[in-house]
Amino acid sequence: MTADHLKCKECGRTYPLEALFVCDYCFGPLEVAYDYDKIRRRATKDRIAHGPSSLWRYADFLPVESRPQVDLQAGFTPLIKADRLAAELGLKKVWIKNDTANPTHSFKDRVVAVALQRALELGFNVVACASTGNLANSVAAHAAASGTEAFVFVPANLEIQKIIATAVYGVNVVKVRGNYDDVNRLCTEIAAEKNWAFVNVNVRPYYAEGSKTLAYETAEQLGWRAPDKVVVPVASGSLLTKIHKGYWELGEVGLIRRKAPVVCGAQAEGCGPVATAFQQEQEHIKPVKPDTIAKSLAIGNPADGIFALEVARSTGGVIENVTEQEIVDGIKLLAETTGIFTETAGGVTTGVLAKLAASGKIHATDEVVAYITGDGLKTLDAVSGTLTTFEIDPSLSEFEEQVLEGTATDKVNAEEAAMDESTPDAAAGQREKDLKGASH
Repeated sequence: MTADHLKCKECGRTYPLEALFVCDYCFGPLEVAYDYDKIRRRATKDRIAHGPSSLWRYADFLPVESRPQVDLQAGFTPLIKADRLAAELGLKKVWIKNDTANPTHSFKDRVVAVALQRALELGFNVVACASTGNLANSVAAHAAASGTEAFVFVPANLEIQKIIATAVYGVNVVKVRGNYDDVNRLCTEIAAEKNWAFVNVNVRPYYAEGSKTLAYETAEQLGWRAPDKVVVPVASGSLLTKIHKGYWELGEVGLIRRKAPVVCGAQAEGCGPVATAFQQEQEHIKPVKPDTIAKSLAIGNPADGIFALEVARSTGGVIENVTEQEIVDGIKLLAETTGIFTETAGGVTTGVLAKLAASGKIHATDEVVAYITGDGLKTLDAVSGTLTTFEIDPSLSEFEEQVLEGTATDKVNAEEAAMDESTPDAAAGQREKDLKGASH
């Protein structure tokens, strides 16, 4: 194993590679530190290329002693060149890292695969988590596949699709009357009493390392280079910081030249404490009460928010937020231009991408990667009332009258509206609308 020890991100004190997550001295979070000389000797491009088509091709960068015997094949998801989306936003090169293609249709399969393996290596026989949905799905699936008992704690008002997609695996699903922060506090208390591996509490340092594989894959799929900029959704802030760490590590061991791209974060206005701190040039995160359809990002007191701020500022990036309508617009824009249906978190990411492009914070010539972390089938209610369909009798005349003539009329109306918007006043109004983050 190339992992060497745990290290406090605040004071730098070191700890053994055990089930620890908080520094005894300053209460700062712990993260895994590595022997990069050892990684440099092992992790060649050829060795990686001949590895499995999953995140375990990067095992030399991960804090585990061995690959799991039961593997759901998380990771190595598609990197899609999004030319139509780029054209819509006035950009040249946009890529979508499509993590909806993971086994339970979100990036959480990456972190759970690593956390569960390390938990088993540490001797735990019960795994648990606090979740806003995607993590619950993944913990349940991985626990079922490995035969490990699991307890999954979620807010009681979570989307029904995510609750069903967790309970189907036969694990213990506990719905807590409260928001995610309430759930997380309860799980922290239980972790202190039970000898259970809470993947995002007492084994969090190992869990978080799984997110780095998004950076490794992106760089490899781009021909071993980093893009100019990335846009990453922000919940706890861990995903953003670990993607940055992944690029940095590739540079550190000589697999890419540039150590990190410019890192931009995306939040919803209804739960955007990190974006607010960034915009107000604050050094600390003020907790908020979440109120957004983007429930998978609804963490009002983000544990790694301060570190996400540091990454954005140090790389020259920004952390931006979008309205609820812009989230829905982002979901539809991504689907209509790429064929990828994302959940609300992806709507946040796409909405922020559009907003940064419209404001010039992402330049037309920048090569940009947007990380889409979850499948739209998990949050159907977000768009169900905004879509147009036709219902007709099985009649050719009704089809022509109701469908063909209707769409032709819509096209004429759209063309007339476009001509109206070509006037100077209308164009100015459109530019103002664009700067406010309109997607289309």
